[in-house]
Amino acid sequence: MKQLDEFLIPFAGLKLGKHQFEYQIGKSFFEGFNFDEYEDVQVKVNVVLEKKSTLLELAFKHQGTVNVPCDLTGELFDLPVKGKIKLVVKFGEEFNNENEELLILPHGEHQVDVKQYIYEMIVLSVPQKKVHPGVQDGSLQTPALDKLKSLSVGEPKAEKESETDPRWDQLKKLLTDK
Repeated sequence: MKQLDEFLIPFAGLKLGKHQFEYQIGKSFFEGFNFDEYEDVQVKVNVVLEKKSTLLELAFKHQGTVNVPCDLTGELFDLPVKGKIKLVVKFGEEFNNENEELLILPHGEHQVDVKQYIYEMIVLSVPQKKVHPGVQDGSLQTPALDKLKSLSVGEPKAEKESETDPRWDQLKKLLTDK
């Protein structure tokens, strides 16, 4: 994966307090991860870095759309996505990112790379089952949906009451003749 310098946040020269960073994520960002499930991506990511004396707190927030194929029809549509995560960055002996909410950087490090966290946040905000909104409200007309409707199992047709077995009719008369 190629190094994307725009996602390296140099915190060494920053004053204590909150600092805001903004990123516009497109399809090329995911190509760097060899991830090609999205046809197009338009996501805006805000990162607020709060620098404290012994640690850093990062708050990630994103909102936008990803263009994905519908799982039922195969039609492409823009799926709205949004989400947020928090990350605490502490300093220790060696690099450790095993915990999803805690990142340990070695002493002497002067920048933090946020691209992996942005990638995971966006990918995890896309639901497993992607259904076109036109399928849900019934406004989408495609050959795939027409075929699904023709193959679906309909409601069983109720037998007409007039076509009852004459033997049952005779038994019913016995109950009412008492």
